[in-house]
Amino acid sequence: MAAATIVHDTSEAVELCSAHGLYLKPITKMTISVALPQLKQPGKSISNWEVMERLKGMVQAHQFSTLRIAKSTMDFIRFEGEVENKSLVKSFLACLDGKTIKLSGFSDILKVRAAEYKIDFPTRHDWDSFFRDAKDMNETLPGERPDTIHLEGLPCKWFAAKDSGSEKPSEDVLVNVFEKFGDIRNVDIPMLDPYREEMTGRNFHTFSFGGHLNFEAYVQYREYAGFIKAMNALRGMKLMFKGEDGKAVACNIKVSFDSTKHLSDASIKKRQLERQKLQELEKQREEQKRKEKEAEEKQKEEERKQKELEEYERERKREEKLRKREQKQKDREVRRNKKQLEKMQAEEQKKLQEKIKLEERKLLLAQRNLQSIRLIAELLSRAKAVKLLEQEHNEEKLRLQQLEERRRLQEAELRRVEEEKERALGLQRKEKELRQKLLNNLLSKKMDELQQNKEETKALSRETTRKRIRTQLSEQLG
Repeated sequence: MAAATIVHDTSEAVELCSAHGLYLKPITKMTISVALPQLKQPGKSISNWEVMERLKGMVQAHQFSTLRIAKSTMDFIRFEGEVENKSLVKSFLACLDGKTIKLSGFSDILKVRAAEYKIDFPTRHDWDSFFRDAKDMNETLPGERPDTIHLEGLPCKWFAAKDSGSEKPSEDVLVNVFEKFGDIRNVDIPMLDPYREEMTGRNFHTFSFGGHLNFEAYVQYREYAGFIKAMNALRGMKLMFKGEDGKAVACNIKVSFDSTKHLSDASIKKRQLERQKLQELEKQREEQKRKEKEAEEKQKEEERKQKELEEYERERKREEKLRKREQKQKDREVRRNKKQLEKMQAEEQKKLQEKIKLEERKLLLAQRNLQSIRLIAELLSRAKAVKLLEQEHNEEKLRLQQLEERRRLQEAELRRVEEEKERALGLQRKEKELRQKLLNNLLSKKMDELQQNKEETKALSRETTRKRIRTQLSEQLG
């Protein structure tokens, strides 16, 4: 249906149901045709917009509510115009019908024809002849006689229950609006039935160009008089809604008599049976969906477990690979440490050999010093003997006593030297034992530094002892 338009003048509106702000307003449309001349120059065209502006200027002080192009060909342009009030239609027709338009750049004159819009609405003769000639209709039964109005293009929001918070139409509101013409036996709004689309294959949720959600409805009157009054009242009318703020909008609706037995008892019963079948089918579908959902959830759970197992296996392999890599790294570290330890042990062994050689050299020097001392002692002994022999004649007895005394001193000194020799030999044996002990300790651990310090201390002590011996021998020989 056409879009809802704003209504500025509501003086001709007829009340339909003031409780819901609904009124009926006369349709004030007209058809305007403009004949076009033959275009002789190629590439030259007539502007539809310019023609429309000329038509608006021809109605003088009045204005169109809406003016749109209905059809455009090479021979004519057809417009549909609408005005505010029915009384203005004749004055508009007088200003337009039979007049001409002169466009700039064109020598030909455009002729204008205007006529009141012919409303497509069924007459009493239409429905009387239909039900009289229909062989499958029984005029004694409701729904099979002229008692039901079929309405299309009704805005959902206008027929929604107040304070419901919903914009869906209400059957109660529909009854309240149309019971003005007579007692209503039954109504039906197909879009409210969730199974209707599946039963009929039709889509009842349609939108109009204005963004309003429209619906269709069936209204069945108990008496033929109510049907007649409603059809007469709706003929040539559009539906208007007036809000609490006083603003009004109107839209065109399509009204016809029902020729499909929609609200006959047989049709209602058939729809109920189909609805029950669909409900059962829906239950079966829901059960099937539930089973499929459970199967899908079970499959997803199995897939999740399989995925977790695969993830666990990947994690295990990754950890195993990491562990092997760490083990290889540890082995390389052990081998590197072992090589470093062997290198350090070799260096320590080399240092120890050098220390042993140094100690052996020191011992050899000590032995040579001891031999020198013995030789010097012997020479001194002989020199003293020669001296005693020279003094033998003078003080033989004294000399003999002195010689004896000196001999005793020499023997004591020799015994002391022998004792020092024995001590030096003991120190040599201890040095050999210490050397063996140092070799064993250096091969086992790196704790030799402490022992080395002790050995150095002992070596220093030996050196001190040797110095002391040399000092004593020097004092004796001196």
